[in-house]
Amino acid sequence: MDADTIARIETFPLRIPFRAGARPPVDSLLVKVTTSEGREGWGEAFGFEAAPVTRRAVEDLIAPLCTGQEAALIGPLMRAVQQQLMIFGRGGLVIHALSAVDTALWDIAGKVAGLPLHQLLGGGGASLPSYASLDPCGDPRAVRGAVREALDAGFRDVKLHEREVPAVRAAREEAGHAVALMLDVNCPWTVAQARAAAEQLREFRLRWLEEPLWPAEDYDGLARLRAAGGIPLAAGENAATLLEFGRLMDVVDFVQPSPAKMGGVTELCKVFQVAAARGVTVMPHTFYHGPGLLAAVQVTAALGTPDSMIEWRHSALEADPYGGAVTPARGRITVPQGPGLGLDPDPDVLRAFLHA
Repeated sequence: MDADTIARIETFPLRIPFRAGARPPVDSLLVKVTTSEGREGWGEAFGFEAAPVTRRAVEDLIAPLCTGQEAALIGPLMRAVQQQLMIFGRGGLVIHALSAVDTALWDIAGKVAGLPLHQLLGGGGASLPSYASLDPCGDPRAVRGAVREALDAGFRDVKLHEREVPAVRAAREEAGHAVALMLDVNCPWTVAQARAAAEQLREFRLRWLEEPLWPAEDYDGLARLRAAGGIPLAAGENAATLLEFGRLMDVVDFVQPSPAKMGGVTELCKVFQVAAARGVTVMPHTFYHGPGLLAAVQVTAALGTPDSMIEWRHSALEADPYGGAVTPARGRITVPQGPGLGLDPDPDVLRAFLHA
């Protein structure tokens, strides 16, 4: 019997607006892999404003190397493609693009086995704890409103994307002391600036301070900040190789692999396994709503620890690729039990928000 091979790789760029307000819409990039036997799998490449360039990477670099290859041999294929494309870097848009194809192939593998991915990986579970990851607000009154909306939706763990102390203070006042509060500042500070900021932020009892340093790969700086700052540190959404995550595990308290950025399910499983051996908690980065989110949910259900949580982008978007089927309830996100990733994107959403 002939092997089932990769016959076609297609891209689906989506642009989904917010329900209200003047904020720019959210761009994402979904990828579908179809095999010679007609099986289909879905993945997601981190996109945002760079989605058109990532799409080119999928279509012009990744697809020619994968088409015709055996769909079941995911690990060897991913390694071969990474090696062939290493001259373009071991992270960034090329790996974002490859992440989508990898996840789609795992989706197919689960469908072939008739198992959800978490069972294929040897785990199980009906739901996982999740936290509300808020969009940047800036104004303290807007922060209060966003925190209140998350609490009213049942979350008891909330992450901010703010940089100013008054905004964080407003969040803590609104949330009270029983809510876990996290802060992602997206790589703005030198070590000295981060130490000064940590002094001001310590009173808010943050569960973690995320990506405080520029450049993000200043591992020695993270180690110094961790020793002096008094706030647990988290990082990893911009890391792409197992070696990078290994270095991060030496200097932060939580590692945050992003399956739509760092190689898909294959690499995410490796990070979970190494982190387990080293006693480091994995908190996947999933500031998106497509197959990358489902990949994190499925792998975390199989390999995560009781402390692991799923990031849920708590945004008022007009739609998401699964039509609300995985929206958390009371701070927990359902682990889809269908084969592969558990769900396929809603074709009505794809048609309505496709952005060619």
